[in-house]
Amino acid sequence: MSAAPASLDDRLDRALAPFLNEPAGPALIAVSGGPDSTALMHAAARVGKDRFRVATVDHALRPSSADEALGVGRLAAELGLVHTILTWDAPRRGSRIQASARSARYRLLTDHAAGIGAGLVLTAHTLDDQAETVLMRLIAGSGPSGLAGMRDERPLAPGIRLVRPFLSLSKVDLVAYCEMHRLPFLCDPSNTDERFTRARLRRLLPLLAEEGLNAARLARLAVRARRDDTALRQRAEVVLSEITRTDDGGLRLDGQRLCREPCAIVVRVIDAALDTVAPAHEAPVPKRLERLEALVLDALLPALTERRALRRTLRGVLIEAEGEGTIRLVAAPPRRAPDRRR
Repeated sequence: MSAAPASLDDRLDRALAPFLNEPAGPALIAVSGGPDSTALMHAAARVGKDRFRVATVDHALRPSSADEALGVGRLAAELGLVHTILTWDAPRRGSRIQASARSARYRLLTDHAAGIGAGLVLTAHTLDDQAETVLMRLIAGSGPSGLAGMRDERPLAPGIRLVRPFLSLSKVDLVAYCEMHRLPFLCDPSNTDERFTRARLRRLLPLLAEEGLNAARLARLAVRARRDDTALRQRAEVVLSEITRTDDGGLRLDGQRLCREPCAIVVRVIDAALDTVAPAHEAPVPKRLERLEALVLDALLPALTERRALRRTLRGVLIEAEGEGTIRLVAAPPRRAPDRRR
């Protein structure tokens, strides 16, 4: 006789259980007031309220945002949890407002976690969020690293990890949990605002599900991509360590040895070498897989095979293939400001 399905309470409890026995210090929960994070806050209060603290980031993007943050604070107090409002008060510039808000949110949460001695920051990303992420990256032409989607956990800062305990739970389940426990929650209007990519994909996902490409299968693709990505990354790290020596503030690689590796490994080795050499003082340059592939597959590998010189720049790094089969990477000289004199 098969076991009865686990209750919603049990499923949320199991998701949180690994974080109840972490080293001393609180864990910080990011709560926006939506059903997902509200369910996370309530479940945390049930299993170990002394272990958790709560923070709400007020992005001040809507007139009601301050009142919404206060509402989260009232519910947190009812649950016996300490709550803090973190306000993003920087100027808003450009069209990428959601990306800017996301960066600000993690920066504020990381700083607050450090201030209260928290080693963990918990967010309530769900299976549906993972599916949307994978689909967005598929549309953008990502490789295995991008299709791996959101990780269960990743470092935010030294001694602070971001964890996502609900990545295997659906949004429907978390809404049902809130309704079962009579928890008030917010509905963010940006979730249906089709100016934003995720909102447009939410309209598309039910149509894909009718063809069999549902959230669970997209999330399973992320698991498989992550597994392959991990193996490729580990092999690339070994190869990079075997073929690299430092050279006047840069790196020099054994290009002939590198050519004996599969192309997937070569691309990752050069990617890791670029990360090592890229100037730390400059703003991070967005990675574009197409540019990296064009450099490695269309230019660098043919130059090494033909033993001819090559000189390219990518992500603030000068890459030179030398005739004897070596590759030199060094920080590129700064570009000259355009002469505006007439």
